[in-house]
Amino acid sequence: MKIYNRLMILTRNKNLYLKNNIKDTFSNRLILFFFHFAFFLKIYKQNNSKDLIQKIYDFVFKQIELSLREIGYGDVSINKKMKDYINIFHVIIDKISNWDNFKENDKSKILNKYIDAEDKLVELSSYFEKYVDYLTNNNLNFFVKSVNKHKF
Repeated sequence: MKIYNRLMILTRNKNLYLKNNIKDTFSNRLILFFFHFAFFLKIYKQNNSKDLIQKIYDFVFKQIELSLREIGYGDVSINKKMKDYINIFHVIIDKISNWDNFKENDKSKILNKYIDAEDKLVELSSYFEKYVDYLTNNNLNFFVKSVNKHKF
């Protein structure tokens, strides 16, 4: 699925790390990916079938599992890590469910709770505001097929 690759491209954007003094680690990349994916699901679950959204969800977590295998984790470690990652992802989904109602400082606090950064993540919360607007103004097919580089 191209969705996973598109979300990974957004997550690997070096400017996210440089502008926000975020350490470029596997953990931070995964958390940034989770935020991208959580907002993606929040926006697109409203106008798309449950089956499609579930297939996307399953595919994404299968890819994360494969990435852990490539890194060299064993089966027991992968099962534990995946359980932890899925729990973190669901907490993130819960936190962003009211994202529009939070003040900028509260958004920054949410991000800082999960991302290892040297500064408050005000710039990153602004980035996610733009990302949400971008997703809201474009349908799922546009996100998947129409654009090679998403700019917002």
